[in-house]
Amino acid sequence: MRILVVNTGSSSLKLRVLDGSDEVLAEDHIQHWDHAAQSTVAERVTRLGPVEAVGHRVVHGGEAFSGPALIDTGVEEAIADLIPLAPLHQPRALAAIHAVQAVRPDVPAVACFDTAFHATLPDEAAAYALPREWRERWGLRRFGFHGLSHAYAARRAAEMLGPSDEVLRLVVCHLGAGASLSAVLGGRSVDTTMGFTPLEGLVMATRSGSVDPGLVLWLITSAGLSPDEVASGLRSRSGLTGLTEGSGDMREVLEARERGDPGALAAFDIYMHRLAREAAAMTAALGGIDGLVFTGGVGENSPTVRAELAPRLAYLGVLLDTQNNAGTVGVDGEITGDTARVRTVVVEAREDLEITRQVRSLLGGGDGST
Repeated sequence: MRILVVNTGSSSLKLRVLDGSDEVLAEDHIQHWDHAAQSTVAERVTRLGPVEAVGHRVVHGGEAFSGPALIDTGVEEAIADLIPLAPLHQPRALAAIHAVQAVRPDVPAVACFDTAFHATLPDEAAAYALPREWRERWGLRRFGFHGLSHAYAARRAAEMLGPSDEVLRLVVCHLGAGASLSAVLGGRSVDTTMGFTPLEGLVMATRSGSVDPGLVLWLITSAGLSPDEVASGLRSRSGLTGLTEGSGDMREVLEARERGDPGALAAFDIYMHRLAREAAAMTAALGGIDGLVFTGGVGENSPTVRAELAPRLAYLGVLLDTQNNAGTVGVDGEITGDTARVRTVVVEAREDLEITRQVRSLLGGGDGST
């Protein structure tokens, strides 16, 4: 089964065609995509050739979707209903769905949701301590995100770490422009850092991560900012961008840090403090840790971030091999130090493989394994 994977980000679009052995046959990448220009996507899809199925990454599935879904009008409407919770992603996912439908109308299309992997969160991890009326009326709960990446990274890490008689406890670090951690117990997500929206949790490139809700209320009621201004600031002008007044790209932060730039030095320390704190929280949710997993653009390609995190988690048994850490950039590899009690691996982010697994599972084109 030739599957077209459509990975829609907040600004970019990745297209990739994989065969039944998960070999990449063709691909295309639109770095900055105006989702109003659907014809651009249609042209690129046509050039990639015929396929038997399409898998779309969709960020938010809400309570409606705990697994992949064959796209029809009802599914599209449900995705659209969730636009207020993921306004940077849901409209682009719908635009990509419609663009592909225009040129591949008879090919079955499957929506694969980033929230679905975290549908296994226990109640104590998913619930907010809010009035019952609010929770029941509006379905307020922690959903978690980056699930396609977390699912693949956890499965691949388990393969790399080898068979175990114990239930494997993994802390998966998806670190990129957006960033989140997950606590994975025996392949199931039991906690994660993102919540009702992708704003909660770690310091990110342009997103704030967790802030005191009282601070948000104060900005609206006392500082005179409108809700739209606050939302825009938290999503687009916070995180590393807000701390450095730069782009938020970790590579730029590290370069400026090397030059001794005070803003970059402070921003990096704040980023690492939150990362270490949340990694420890994920460990607590698991009752211990057997493996630490790095994935995503920063997780894969920044030995500095990995090296700076390890000493902060040394009390848990994390220790890296300096040479292996420096040499493992953009490829799968183990970077565990000789005397470490916790094994540490780097996993290339392959959301496309998780999407093809889910598409085959739903359409009956295989057992869903990669």
